[in-house]
Amino acid sequence: MLSKNSDKLLILVEIAVIAAFAMALEYIPHKTGISSVEMSYGIIPITVLALRRGTGAGMAAGLTWGVLDLLLIGFSEGSFLNVVQGMLEYPIAFAVAGLGGIFAGRLQTAIKDGQLGRVFGYAWAAVVLGTVAKYFCHFLAGWVFWGSYAPKGMPAWLYSLAINGGSAIASGLVALIVVTVLVTSVKQLFVPKRTVGLGHAA
Repeated sequence: MLSKNSDKLLILVEIAVIAAFAMALEYIPHKTGISSVEMSYGIIPITVLALRRGTGAGMAAGLTWGVLDLLLIGFSEGSFLNVVQGMLEYPIAFAVAGLGGIFAGRLQTAIKDGQLGRVFGYAWAAVVLGTVAKYFCHFLAGWVFWGSYAPKGMPAWLYSLAINGGSAIASGLVALIVVTVLVTSVKQLFVPKRTVGLGHAA
C-alpha cells in the first residue's frame, strides 16, 4: 500500500513538473512568420508524460497547463471571450493533448521487446492524436467565436481551418522530431520503474 501511494505521489509530482515545463515553453518565441500561425512546444512534454504514465496523467498535465496558460497569458492577451470559448480553448483543448497516452502500454512493450519500428509508430501516433485533438478544439472555437476576424468574403470555418491547421502542422512536425529523438536516444524516459499510473494499465 505504501509503495502504491508513493507511486501515485510521484506521478502527481511529474504532472505538476510537466505542466509547469509546458507553460514555461510558451514564453519561447514560437511564431512561424505566418500571421496567427504559432507552434505549441508544450505538446512535446505532455506527449512524453502521456506515453510514460498514460492518458489520465497526460490529460491531467494538459489540463493544468491549460489553466496556467489562461491565467498567465489568455486573460492578459484578450483571448478569453466567454466561458464556453474559454473552456474549449484552454482546459479542454490543452487536456486532450494528452490523449496520446492510449498508446503508452503498447509503446513500452515495444521498447522492452526492442521493436524499433513499433516504437516509432506508437510514438508518432501519440503525437498526431494529441496535436489533432488539441487543434480541433481551437478550430471549433475559431469557427464559432473568432469568425469575425476572417478576411472579407472568406468563410469563418475556412479561416479557422487555415490558421489552426497551419499551427497544428507546425506544432506536430516539431513534436514528431523531438519525440523521435527521445524514443531513440532516451528510451528509459518512457518506461518508468513502476507502471502504476493514472488511467494507464501497462
